[in-house]
Amino acid sequence: MAQNPDPALELSTSKGVTRSLDDWLTMHPLCLIFLPGRVEGAQWIPVAERIFATFGDADCTCAFVVAGPEEVARRILGLAEEKWMTFVDPVGVLSAGVGLTQLPAFVYLRQDGTVVSAAEGWNPGEWQKVARAVAQSTAWTVPEVRGPNDPPTGTSWPVKAA
Repeated sequence: MAQNPDPALELSTSKGVTRSLDDWLTMHPLCLIFLPGRVEGAQWIPVAERIFATFGDADCTCAFVVAGPEEVARRILGLAEEKWMTFVDPVGVLSAGVGLTQLPAFVYLRQDGTVVSAAEGWNPGEWQKVARAVAQSTAWTVPEVRGPNDPPTGTSWPVKAA
């Protein structure tokens, strides 16, 4: 079940920039797609890019969170790692901090660090609810989460938290 993370939690990008979650939330809320640190995580890049294409100009920061170190993030995301902000979560601190137990996940964090909406595992209907929450909060268009050739509903992996 989603919970509000510790704002002092240290969060690093795939480029090696580390700041507290509170610092990352200074300018905008975070629209986060959490991916498992395994090659199968790449299946959700098209889903995330549909979501990010809509919210990319909204008042939120769209980003991937990969459950692994920088090298794993680069391997899974390929060119998407250069295109979108990418956070790395090698020991599952952020995933556990927001109360996730299954990946992939879609989480929307308000600027005060509270979880507005979250969906764990791949359930397009639940992810659509998160997208609606982001759109409502940012007064933006709602993206269509479901698309052709998406992974099978129910696909997920457990979070490996330290």
